[in-house]
Amino acid sequence: MYSFWYQLIIYPLIYIFPAYVANGAPVIFGGGLPIDLNRKLKGKPIFGSHKTIRGLVSGLLAGFIVAYAESAVFGLPYLLAIGILSSIGTHVGDLVGSFIKRRIGTKEGVSMPFMDQYLFLLFAFIFAFPLGNLPVWYGILFIIVLTGLMHKGTNIAAYLLKLKKVPW
Repeated sequence: MYSFWYQLIIYPLIYIFPAYVANGAPVIFGGGLPIDLNRKLKGKPIFGSHKTIRGLVSGLLAGFIVAYAESAVFGLPYLLAIGILSSIGTHVGDLVGSFIKRRIGTKEGVSMPFMDQYLFLLFAFIFAFPLGNLPVWYGILFIIVLTGLMHKGTNIAAYLLKLKKVPW
């Protein structure tokens, strides 16, 4: 049986790291042509100009590469599939959030609690869930708390590094 600390911290970090990387990579590598090609739905952008093809592709590739590396380093083949699905789920969740925000008239760059911090995480879990091997409940709780803390810190850092226009 694995130790408490492995179940609380180590495995949950291994499990969610591809999704974290997939979520963060577009901030560094994104830009360019919007996914929605600037089209509108009922007069409002579908996703908005901040959701770009390059951001999506770079996020997915980064998440997939991390998943492959984890699978190879830890010798756990299932981590590859979990990492791929959680990376895809991350971007689906992010796009769902942007779509909802555009529908209700929230301007791009405006922070919306829960949606900005946790929707990507929820979808990462939903997409990877069918494969099993989830962290134990207190490991998932650790991920949720860590995500909230990291979201604030990484966004401030990205703002200070001029990678983002707003600190949220």
